[in-house]
Amino acid sequence: MKKLFFLLAALTFGSAAAQAQTATMLSCCARPATTSATEAFAMLATDKDFSGGHEAPLPYSYEGEGKMIEFKTTDGGTSHAFEIKSAKPSNKFLFVIHEWWGLNDYIKKEAATYAQELPGVNVIALDLYDGQVATTPEEAGKYMQAVKTERATAIIKGAQLYAGPKAQFASVGWCFGGGWSLQAALLGGKQTVGCVMYYGMPEKDVARLKTLNSDVLGLFADQDKWINPEVVKQFEKDMAAAGKKVTVKEYPADHAFANPSNPKYNKELAADAHQKALAYLKARLKA
Repeated sequence: MKKLFFLLAALTFGSAAAQAQTATMLSCCARPATTSATEAFAMLATDKDFSGGHEAPLPYSYEGEGKMIEFKTTDGGTSHAFEIKSAKPSNKFLFVIHEWWGLNDYIKKEAATYAQELPGVNVIALDLYDGQVATTPEEAGKYMQAVKTERATAIIKGAQLYAGPKAQFASVGWCFGGGWSLQAALLGGKQTVGCVMYYGMPEKDVARLKTLNSDVLGLFADQDKWINPEVVKQFEKDMAAAGKKVTVKEYPADHAFANPSNPKYNKELAADAHQKALAYLKARLKA
């Protein structure tokens, strides 16, 4: 009987431990070493609270300057992006990376705003969804989960090759794009001069962070349940361990506070964050 009791106890404990491990793996804050930072963020699409916090964007049509371009990617394919060229020839580039909705007209508008505010800088809004644009949270979650690290990396590298070997890169992105903004900075190597990430998943591999050629401006929300203050503090520690500089600003707001189509949008705080991002980018790109 004693043997049977201990056997049942072991099975019960093992089952509970397995459940706890599974829960930990699904957390954005504690994930297995085999899961990349960007893939861990994509897993949030299965979180109903996360999806429920993103209402479908209001209809909007961008009709300003700029055009869609096509370029080769490093995996042998092609990709499209929205580009606004500098009025004068320039080797300075800002890569704008969309949030989980995809490269929609709101992102094109953001790209146009930066193009106006950063004269002498070419602005390219990348498309990591390969042409898919979500109009509902369900679609957005599906597209975000479908993004493969290898493909997104090939798109970013392709855009950097399109910019040229003498180009200087800076990047900015929100939510899904915030994490990929940091990845773009890592992929840019010595050509990277700046990186702005809005409430995106930080890179936790200190060895990778050591390869950064620039500092980072991180704009976060202290009420964010996913990229929460704990995650942000760990990012600061990891950057310090890598010998790199990160400037963090945490706003009294929730995730996606800078998105006008989000119910938790805060116009005042979004404006302040944009001004900080703009000042940072002007200094790094010398615009």
